[in-house]
Amino acid sequence: MFGIGLPELLIIAALALILIGPKKLPEIAKSLGKTLGELRKATDDVKESILEEIEPIKDEMPNRRELEEALKKKFMGGEEEEKKTKKGKGKEKGKEAKGKKGPRTK
Repeated sequence: MFGIGLPELLIIAALALILIGPKKLPEIAKSLGKTLGELRKATDDVKESILEEIEPIKDEMPNRRELEEALKKKFMGGEEEEKKTKKGKGKEKGKEAKGKKGPRTK
């Protein structure tokens, strides 16, 4: 919780008790709790409305693989190039994996 530990929390509570006073502290804590609850509800409502607006757009968008394939066909000259690049990538990955060393452990 914001990097505040128990000792810091106790100091803050003691200062609040001294500065605000024991009579007003419960009232302030209650109003703070209500405010935080309302803020949480408002953010949840905003999240829901954003998700509702985005959902139809997601359905219309092509998935990543379809988009990649379409772009490869358009710019790389068709399926023959795609097959060559897939075979080449597999070989390169194997070479890179053999040549690279993992992190050293003690």
